Amino acid sequence: SFTISLRTVDNIIVTIKLRPGVSQGCQIRVKSLPRSDLKIKPGENVTFTFTCKTPEEYFIMEIQKNIDCVSGPCPFGDVHLYPPGLPRLNRTFIWDVKASTKAGLELQFATPWLRQIEPGGTCPDFISYNINSCIDTATVDIGTFCRNGSVSRVKLQGGVIMALHLPWNSSLTTSGFNIANRSSIKRLCIIESTLKGESSVTLMSPNYPRGFPEDELMTWQFHVPSNMRASVFFHNYSLSNCERKEERVEYYIPGSVSNPEVFKLSDSQPANIAGSFNLSLQGCDQDAQNPGILRLLFQVIVQHPQIDENITHLVDLSREWDMTVTIYSEGWPSWSPFISEPICLICKDPRTCDRALTLASGAIYKISFLCNDLARLRITAEKNISCVDFWRCRRKIYALSVPKAITQLPIRLHKFIWKLLAPELINVEIMSPSLKLQQHVPEQRCNTSYSYSIVSATPEGDLNVGLFCPGGSIEKIQMRNNITISLKTFGKGFFNESNHQDLKMSFVQHIEDECTFTVSPDPKAKLYLETPNWPYGLPPYVSISWYIKVPSKQVARLGFSKDRMGIACETGRAYLNIQEQKFRAEETVRREDELLPEPLDMYHNFWVNISNCKPVDKTHLTLQFWVTFAEKKIDLAVIIAVVSGTGLLVAIGLTVCCVRKKKKKSQNPMVGVYNANVNTQMPGKQGLFKKGRRNNESHVYAVIDDAMVYGHLLKESNGSVTPEVDVYRPFDGPVGSLPPSPPPLSFRKDIKLSPGVEEPPPLTETDHDAYTFAHQKSGESQNNGDANEKNNGDTSTSLLEKKERDSLEE
Repeated sequence: SFTISLRTVDNIIVTIKLRPGVSQGCQIRVKSLPRSDLKIKPGENVTFTFTCKTPEEYFIMEIQKNIDCVSGPCPFGDVHLYPPGLPRLNRTFIWDVKASTKAGLELQFATPWLRQIEPGGTCPDFISYNINSCIDTATVDIGTFCRNGSVSRVKLQGGVIMALHLPWNSSLTTSGFNIANRSSIKRLCIIESTLKGESSVTLMSPNYPRGFPEDELMTWQFHVPSNMRASVFFHNYSLSNCERKEERVEYYIPGSVSNPEVFKLSDSQPANIAGSFNLSLQGCDQDAQNPGILRLLFQVIVQHPQIDENITHLVDLSREWDMTVTIYSEGWPSWSPFISEPICLICKDPRTCDRALTLASGAIYKISFLCNDLARLRITAEKNISCVDFWRCRRKIYALSVPKAITQLPIRLHKFIWKLLAPELINVEIMSPSLKLQQHVPEQRCNTSYSYSIVSATPEGDLNVGLFCPGGSIEKIQMRNNITISLKTFGKGFFNESNHQDLKMSFVQHIEDECTFTVSPDPKAKLYLETPNWPYGLPPYVSISWYIKVPSKQVARLGFSKDRMGIACETGRAYLNIQEQKFRAEETVRREDELLPEPLDMYHNFWVNISNCKPVDKTHLTLQFWVTFAEKKIDLAVIIAVVSGTGLLVAIGLTVCCVRKKKKKSQNPMVGVYNANVNTQMPGKQGLFKKGRRNNESHVYAVIDDAMVYGHLLKESNGSVTPEVDVYRPFDGPVGSLPPSPPPLSFRKDIKLSPGVEEPPPLTETDHDAYTFAHQKSGESQNNGDANEKNNGDTSTSLLEKKERDSLEE
């Protein structure tokens, strides 16, 4: 049984009642009468028992002491937990102190002091204090606190309601605070925080997260050792709608020439403050119709002054365009309001510091760091490169390298992002001339100090082109749409390798494929390549091409890592096309429902093209292939054939020489007939000729061999053979020095060229003019002069002209 005896002078009421939400599985028995609650008033003595062995699971207890400081003297001093001998239940001690609104009360807490927590939070030992201020009939929640903190004193204007919550198994026997009398503080409250050594405190405005009382003023006093530095950070705040005055915070810093220093809540708050200071929050007269909410959660961090706090670093971004650089502490922008270890700060000036600092291009900055370990700082930068008019930016080559203004800082670069913005029908080409790029695949992992992530913004969504690092075989990548390239570093090695960056980009005209790779592999290594957007598959209807160069005297072997594409098409067809870059090369084509080809030997540069359909659900087009190289082997049969052919040609040549030598003994010397009407100007570009192609005779050669002119020797054989005519015919093979375009693929959708895209100019006639030898007509040898008169000096007719005339006559 339990006996509670209350004295009248103590003005204490004890209430035992059921816990909210608990079924009535236990009762209180008083004088053999069961009941569900019990209230003991001042001057009463009650003995009772519980009908269960674990009453703490069913009941809670409140012990409320009313203290009147208005009509009589206040019992100042230590506050005791009374009465003794209470049952072991979850209990709450409440001290309701009534005081004049013109007087102040002070709650002093014994060490280890208190730490404020957000409403609804719990303390590690489940022991908590709740402080409320009472002004007339209004009650303001000053805050909820746990033990072990820095809040050493709370001063309030008017009355106070103090509550101490103890769990049923707590052995605490003292309240841990005392009450003292104060003169008027002329504000809602003053919360005093004593910070020793490197530490952190998080505090909230009264009524948080609800609104701070209208037009009220409160102050936080921070006691900081003079050899320490304090910094203030506002983590969460909101503003009310003011009709008069302005919401603000004011700092009183001993030694400052501008006390009080006034800041908006949206401003960057003071940092690197030496010693103690005060911070006040001032409300305003709110709009009655739409008052809004003023609230604030902030953090004060105290740490030792840094050795290099007076060392400034110059960051010159005056020559950069459209770029931002953010220096931040590790873990930013997330934050923990209850951390106690020191943090790293970046400062634009001795008093303007924060966990993150953003610098814009076009200016020069002097910054310093308040950090005991610079390895905890990081840099992230972003740069935009755009092209609006292709004719202005088509010849520009942009270097995608990290500026020295960033690499010279003693801070690790975490990421540098380039956003390449191109309008429709203008594409982006990425090049790595010397280092080249290696695609990161499971069989060929990147082990460098940095890598590039390339993402193309297609109309259907982002296409992850892949992860690449320097030291590979990819010379360039052409892509449509806007491109984002992210350089990410790993470890400290990038500082040494940053001087060797060679990634560049330019804007090029429209390409057909979504992405085209130009690859120049190392013949000594096995090359692996895979489709973009791995492992999620190519988007529907996307086409990707690889142009792979094969070194001379080498043969490439192309193979695939699986035997099928592994998809089923809902609309359209998926194709794999392989074709060597040579005249009349055969094309290897496979559909998604066919087996992929066995390894192929490629003797020339070749194309690999993969085009997707619209796959059915849960199927993705992902394809990986490899390329190896070997020395070309000459077949023995080929060697024998070449030797035999050479011997036969030598024999024929000797025979011809002997026959010609024998004939020439009875022949006259060769006669060269000079035609004065022939233009002897050296052929060249069409623009250099005085006449047009039809009127210009520089392609006619009038050198005549008297052994062949009139055919009298040929008539010795049968008398009916017409003279031979030598005609030069144009070369029909591929011309030009540009890389060949992908082979035409019948499965592609027709792509209409926009008016802004020009067709490539056709080859002009002068690029492949046919030069013909003069064809001597029969019977002209004796009447050469007459013919010249009849033909106005034209002594020769080209075979092409004769053929045209004959076709007209027919």
